[in-house]
Amino acid sequence: MHVEQIYTGCLAQGAYYIESKGEVAIIDPLREVKPYIEKANKNNAKIKYVFETHFHADFVSGHVTLSKETGAPIVYGPTASPSFDAIIAEDGQEFKIGDVTIIALHTPGHTMESTSYLLKDEKGKDYALFSGDTLFLGDVGRPDLAQKAAHLTQEQLAGILFDSLRNKIMPLADDVIVYPAHGAGSACGKNMMKETVDTLGNQKRMNYALRSDMTKAEFVQEVTEGLLPPPLYFPLNVKMNKEGYDDIEKVLERGTQALTPMAFEAAANETGAIVLDVRHESDFVKGHIPRSIFIGLVGDFAPWVGALIADIKQPILLVTPEGKEIETVTRLSRVGFDNTLGYLKGGFEAWKKDAREYDAITSISADAFAKIIKESKVPVFDVRKESEYVSEHIENAQNVPLSFLNDHLAEFPKDKTFYVHCLGGYRSVIASSILKSRGIHNLIDVAGGYTDIKKTDVPVTDYVCPTTLK
Repeated sequence: MHVEQIYTGCLAQGAYYIESKGEVAIIDPLREVKPYIEKANKNNAKIKYVFETHFHADFVSGHVTLSKETGAPIVYGPTASPSFDAIIAEDGQEFKIGDVTIIALHTPGHTMESTSYLLKDEKGKDYALFSGDTLFLGDVGRPDLAQKAAHLTQEQLAGILFDSLRNKIMPLADDVIVYPAHGAGSACGKNMMKETVDTLGNQKRMNYALRSDMTKAEFVQEVTEGLLPPPLYFPLNVKMNKEGYDDIEKVLERGTQALTPMAFEAAANETGAIVLDVRHESDFVKGHIPRSIFIGLVGDFAPWVGALIADIKQPILLVTPEGKEIETVTRLSRVGFDNTLGYLKGGFEAWKKDAREYDAITSISADAFAKIIKESKVPVFDVRKESEYVSEHIENAQNVPLSFLNDHLAEFPKDKTFYVHCLGGYRSVIASSILKSRGIHNLIDVAGGYTDIKKTDVPVTDYVCPTTLK
């Protein structure tokens, strides 16, 4: 038996490859499925099943394409109702993979179709639990994402999740390995550990939601407390996962068309496409196409696109570093943004060489900012998360978290210069690009963000440890 976690850091997502005696099961695959097929072919094995733990909201799974490419059926848990052919497993139904067995355990609560998969080894011993978004390391799945579809409140779903954990998962042996669908950084939970694999016994000791003396009422209160609104693209990804989507190859073919500056501008005007610039923030600050949006191709790129652009059908034109076109389109497709129309051939340098208009962002160092703020009272906007801001911030700075920037545009002054910062400089440039695209140009970015500002004598509030914040 071979079990492999295939973890994608930018989505904080875990897919799983299980092989026994030439047969393979894939659990929660990513949109691009070639790596799974190539791995099975290399081992002279055949993909027998594609298991889905639930209808994912934060990414588009590769289940439909993988099933089409291999002939392996898609398996969902009870109550799932996809628009395509699938095996809807009964609670407790067994699936053989070579000499091992996978058992579907219906564990509703995160969503009503949520199902965990228990792997028994060759001797029939419980070996691992693929817990999807039901159980994370250090947390459990948020119970507010499926309430519209299920006509249930988040409190009712939390109560159902409590029962699933107590009746289906906690009775399992402590040495069972827990393989969750997500790790720290995912918006599907709120207190996840940085580790991506653990034992159930350690989770029973460490995970606040698995306390043995916890009442259902306490569970409901603690699990629902402090939940931020889910990103707007989440229900759109659920729809794609439930109804199907274009093959990734079609998306790549369409999205990687090389366009001259003239053709690029014409396409933007004709389609209403957003120009998305994914270069490094320092390059964007120096020069960019007017009204383009910056979201750099690092870390949480795709989730930020989902949170800030939101509409997955929005046409997009790309400005990328050379050689990063395929990666950009691929990462956009992982969160359902399939309507990429092409990229600027030759990048931003080609735009400048064509003598076309371009814009820039005024950016100053933290030291220069410290001198300005010492001489006069100026408006300062902190675009970090609320928890970061509450923990410590510049005195008199206003907090407008980047995730909710589009809802607070009216709060930025139109008649005076203001300053924008985040922690290190990435999010503040995203915020600045959005503000400039909306006609707000009287801003100055603080390069290096709060990390560099703290090294100056700018007055800041006393530090509060984030773990003590409610």
